[in-house]
Amino acid sequence: MYASMDTDQLNALKDQLENEYAQIKAKGLSLNMARGKPASAQLDLSMPMLSCVTEQEDCRDAAGTDCRNYGIIDGIPEAKELMASMLDDSPDNVIVFGNSSLNIMYDTLARCWMFGTLGSTPWGRLGEVKWICPAPGYDRHFGVTEAFGITMIPVAMTDEGPDMDEVERIAASDPSVKGIWCVPKYSNPGGVTYSDEVVRRLASMECAADDFRIFWDNAYCVHHLSDDAANQDQLLDISVACAEAGNPDRPFKFASTSKVTFPGAGISGFAASPANVADAKARMNAQTIGHDKLNQLRHVKFLRDGQGIAEHMAKHAQILRPKFDCVVECLGEGLSEVGECSWSNPRGGYFVSFDAPAGTAKRIVALAKEAGVTMTGAGATYPYKQDPNDSNIRIAPTLPPLEELKEAMDVFVTCVKLAYVESLLAQRA
Repeated sequence: MYASMDTDQLNALKDQLENEYAQIKAKGLSLNMARGKPASAQLDLSMPMLSCVTEQEDCRDAAGTDCRNYGIIDGIPEAKELMASMLDDSPDNVIVFGNSSLNIMYDTLARCWMFGTLGSTPWGRLGEVKWICPAPGYDRHFGVTEAFGITMIPVAMTDEGPDMDEVERIAASDPSVKGIWCVPKYSNPGGVTYSDEVVRRLASMECAADDFRIFWDNAYCVHHLSDDAANQDQLLDISVACAEAGNPDRPFKFASTSKVTFPGAGISGFAASPANVADAKARMNAQTIGHDKLNQLRHVKFLRDGQGIAEHMAKHAQILRPKFDCVVECLGEGLSEVGECSWSNPRGGYFVSFDAPAGTAKRIVALAKEAGVTMTGAGATYPYKQDPNDSNIRIAPTLPPLEELKEAMDVFVTCVKLAYVESLLAQRA
């Protein structure tokens, strides 16, 4: 382990690593692992969808509605059924939106901000609004709450979900705490699936705010990396748990086909209690006449139903699994003798969460960028981009071809070693 080396040994190792790093820089690499984008091979899987609706007779839904025209604010019936299979809910409780679930989350928060929810005081009229943010978590979630000036309260993630002792304490102690971000299935970036106990505690916990809302972003609900994971990693339905606990209006659920078909050209869905759905639709009437029904129809014809989605996602898994294996193998082989490093080995989702030696994450990311490998910014997985340990780095292995990914991981491993050696020597100076 590096920490057990004496100073002379560390200086010699630093010289060796700097030489390796210089050789890497000389290659002039340009590799990108900054965002969780599907690879071209994954996008190719959905190309047949573009020819599902080409003739006039293809343009009517099951009820006979001409999808080329205005109308149907909450989505065509068969699209509601399709999204219900992803949202674990009844089609009656689903609204189908456009291409982005993040857009729905922003709009949902904006409705609460401007109008309140189910008759509550609009959040924007309150002196302060606070939000529970499990971290490491999804940077775009934190960007939404920060955009509204909401005070974000980080809570540590565990292997079963957020630290529920802390979540319960915060929610019960302060009526200005209005919500929590949750990525309950294969969380971003750690790959955690919430345990049944965590789901039930979220559903039943005491909240000082009557209008406390769980923003349940089930972004990776169908993104298994193997058949084994698909069969075993079951997530308890938050809506059922909340109803059983007497809090049926607490959850807002979100999902999309962004990484199922085409990012930026998919469909998304929102599910909630009947009261919440009615409240949302009443506000939406002033906002839109309806979303892209032809795209909804394309998705239904191509994916068919929940079983069709599962079959399609199994093809994605065949492309992605070798990439995740590559990341875990490179980290294991390259860092086993370094010490103070840990990482996730997810069964689904889009990321590997890497914890570097404390105080080195920003330096690692900077070294990698200088060597031609772009990573997600250090600190991005925490509210306000402030990782208290300067440790967590989100690795996004999905976009690069496998051979480029292997090269990028070799660079990353060298950067981790060099940054850690620099840190240890600085501590001894």
